[in-house]
Amino acid sequence: MILVRAIVRPEKKDVLLAELSSAGFHAATVVDVVGRGKQMGIKIGDVLYDEIPKSLIMMAVPAAQKDEIVSLILKYAKSSDAGAFGDGKIFISPVEEVYTVSTGAKGL
Repeated sequence: MILVRAIVRPEKKDVLLAELSSAGFHAATVVDVVGRGKQMGIKIGDVLYDEIPKSLIMMAVPAAQKDEIVSLILKYAKSSDAGAFGDGKIFISPVEEVYTVSTGAKGL
C-alpha cells in the first residue's frame, strides 16, 4: 500500500477529484494549503506573493495502482498541455498499516 500526496493548483482540484473518482479512486483527503516552490513565489509589480494557494490531495491506494493514479494526476493537474511552473508535485510513500477508527479493522 502507498500514500499518494499530490499538491496541485486549487482550480484543478475539483476536476482532478472527479476524474480520480470516475477511475474508481473515491476516497481522498483534501486540504487547502499555501506554499512556494522553486520559483520562490510570484512577483506582480512591486508585490511579492511568496505563499501561493494550493490544494493537497492525499490517497492511500494499493501499490499496484500507483502508475494509474500518477498518470491521472499528471493528466488532469496540468494548467496547460505543456504544463507550467507551479502545477504541483506528487509524493509517493509506503504505508505500513491502516486501521479504520470506527471498527478497528486493519487494512483499506
